[in-house]
Amino acid sequence: MEQLTTLMPSEHVRLDAERLEVLYNKLGEDGADDVLCRAMEEMAIRIKQSEKLYRAGSVKELRKTVHSLVAIADQIGMQTLARVSGDVVNCIDSGDWVALGATFSRLVRSSDQSLTAIWDLQDVTV
Repeated sequence: MEQLTTLMPSEHVRLDAERLEVLYNKLGEDGADDVLCRAMEEMAIRIKQSEKLYRAGSVKELRKTVHSLVAIADQIGMQTLARVSGDVVNCIDSGDWVALGATFSRLVRSSDQSLTAIWDLQDVTV
């Protein structure tokens, strides 16, 4: 009898605590919370949009959408998400479609976990 193993990949996300601290010191608690909420909402929208573009094979639009995630993620200290977004852009630029499939899947996983990590931090005083 054959035995199948199901892989359940997960990502270890990194948040730049110093970046968040600078954001809170510069903008105050209310201002920083507002920036974080708007950034999280914008990233969630762009991730959903990028999933649709990926399925449709709209590579040019996918590149533009994912590239915008790099700056947003970097602004609020989501190092992993910024790096993986950059990796997706690099795969598109190099025309490596096999790597794009794997890297895009990683982007979706890391975005889910990054957004959850930031959401959880909003209950913690920085």
